[in-house]
Amino acid sequence: MDAVDSSAPQPLTLATTGPLSGRVTVPGDKSISHRSLMLGALAVGETVITGLLEGEDVLATAAAMRAMGAIIERREARWHVHGVGVGGLLQPGQALDMGNSGTSTRLLMGLIASHPITATFVGDASLSKRPMGRVIDPLSLMGASFTASPGGRLPLTMQGRCPAVPLRYTLPVASAQVKSAVLLAGLNTPGQTVVVEPVATRDHSERMLQGFGAALNVEQAPEGRIITLMGEAELRPQTITVPGDPSSAAFPMVAALIVPGSDIMIENVGMNPTRAGLVTVLQAMGGDITVMNPRSVGGEPVADLRVRHSVLTGIDLPGDDAAAMIDEYPVLFVAAACAQGSSQLRGLEELRVKESDRIAVMAAGLAACGVPCKELADGITITGSGGDPLPGGATIAAHLDHRIAMSFAVLGLNARAPVTIDDSRPIATSFPTFVAMMQALGAESQA
Repeated sequence: MDAVDSSAPQPLTLATTGPLSGRVTVPGDKSISHRSLMLGALAVGETVITGLLEGEDVLATAAAMRAMGAIIERREARWHVHGVGVGGLLQPGQALDMGNSGTSTRLLMGLIASHPITATFVGDASLSKRPMGRVIDPLSLMGASFTASPGGRLPLTMQGRCPAVPLRYTLPVASAQVKSAVLLAGLNTPGQTVVVEPVATRDHSERMLQGFGAALNVEQAPEGRIITLMGEAELRPQTITVPGDPSSAAFPMVAALIVPGSDIMIENVGMNPTRAGLVTVLQAMGGDITVMNPRSVGGEPVADLRVRHSVLTGIDLPGDDAAAMIDEYPVLFVAAACAQGSSQLRGLEELRVKESDRIAVMAAGLAACGVPCKELADGITITGSGGDPLPGGATIAAHLDHRIAMSFAVLGLNARAPVTIDDSRPIATSFPTFVAMMQALGAESQA
């Protein structure tokens, strides 16, 4: 039998002949998975992680931490991390390959900024187009130096500084990655590192830093959330259970809402208030989503979600809460395309510098599937079908963007003619079991 060419595009078409039903879980939260590996690698002793997302992005983080001295092993579905201690990162012997992971890149730049080592970051074609300037700017103020490709892009070489310069930094744009990079740099910086957030973003870094024993304080002030970290921290190893990623749960959630007759349960979903914005928005659109068995796991709120097919109504969102659901907007566009009336979604400038320009790519794909829409500088307007199946019949260029690919795969479940994704391989970066999960719910794959 001929070998499969892993470098060749792998088209994907999902379809369904009836309702979606069943109970599923989604992979571990990507944000928490990245941070658990990084902080475990900076603790002294063994951190044990259950439920780690084993997608390519997180595995890139694990490989980078190994390259800088941590021992990271997978044994019997658990990950064991033996850390080197804050300040103990070693000079990597070769370039750190981040694949498609912007989160890995930006957070690791923060970690390295206050260590006396030099590191080169490389990535795939998609990541190499993404600007790193928003992280380079504050880390440069702390003393790190950078030699980047034009536009502040990868490949990029940085040299950390030890001791680094403590910093008070007000985020010019809401970004959990920039906030986290500065805080991680502050771990090995003498004195206090302060980040001011005019608009709150996901707070996994703050929760996990406190859980690992860092002296971190958060207070509300007229200027926003003020996060203060005392440097030269000593982190303690932890036992961590990673909840299901709400950004991944978004896809089966919207699928069940738009496919007539569907009734599914998504178990063990992270419900952190800084991440659960999509559930609230879909409920406001008329989505039948019941939050069941709410509980706390490792300091993070978790629940099970029962989702049933619903007649959705269009919605206008100015973007005030965009940070709490920024990664979920592409699949929200799909929900809007199947709703009654029109939706206007704004305040989404951040989407233009993700794995792709998600506003432009989604607008082009929706139009190709027969959805009336208009691209705006900071968002999009979408006229919905009222719940009727969409025309479909398009092949979508996903631009190596996993969330674009999954969003249009979901759209195809409520289309008259097949919707084909040009290349499904990027889905493995965040949701390697996506197709299998959709098949378990009753979708049919023509991969």
